Amino acid sequence: MRYFLQCSFFGKNYHGWQRQPADISVQEVIEDCLGKLLGQRIEILGAGRTDAGVHARVMYAHFDWDAPLPEDLVHRLNAFLPPDISIQRVFPVVPEAHARFDALSRTYEYFLVQHKDPFQEHTAFYQNRSLDFDGMNKAAGYLIEFEDFKAFSRSRTDVKTYFCKISNAQWHWAGDKWVFTITADRFLRNMVRAIVGTLVEVGKGNLSPEDVKTIIKSRDRSRAGASVPAKGLYLTGIMYPEQIELQDGKR
Repeated sequence: MRYFLQCSFFGKNYHGWQRQPADISVQEVIEDCLGKLLGQRIEILGAGRTDAGVHARVMYAHFDWDAPLPEDLVHRLNAFLPPDISIQRVFPVVPEAHARFDALSRTYEYFLVQHKDPFQEHTAFYQNRSLDFDGMNKAAGYLIEFEDFKAFSRSRTDVKTYFCKISNAQWHWAGDKWVFTITADRFLRNMVRAIVGTLVEVGKGNLSPEDVKTIIKSRDRSRAGASVPAKGLYLTGIMYPEQIELQDGKR
């Protein structure tokens, strides 16, 4: 039986989602806890890999298990896991379901504050300069016109294609912070943070909105803005086909 696991985590203490040879990761912590509870080594495969320090309000991973799962598995997992990782659901899916390849879209949000706030020190990027958010939104709108985003990708990467389909990209004011929301079918490593860094340069007046088009067309990472800190980035949504979940036996 294949299962999906839905979780969330605060990424400050982790070197990203994916298991690392020498650094602690969210995947490693969950796998170790799940293995101890089930009495057997368990491998989980996530919907993607987040960079070190990035947070996730929602993340999915799948694993295979042939015996019945404990009815209170979610409760027991949360009792063993550290406070910065939480499991919301474990539920059966169709046998061929894949947490990464079956995802239809992913949504990230980036938080930016323009006032010094000690309570957002580890949750948002502090930028006290005046920013032109109208210009930043105009530039963000151009992202939807393109598919090749090599200019916003980490230089050393093993991806075979830099093509992504962005369906939404915009800034909005959310009470005490600015939030950049972006949705696409897939994202390259460091892509969102590089995009936000470039849009901030537009907001400062160092780039025009039209310059973003030129940067994308150049496919040159050095022409884009610096990546903003990971602490302000959140994975907030992953969409899957409705038929992927088995309707009986939810846990």
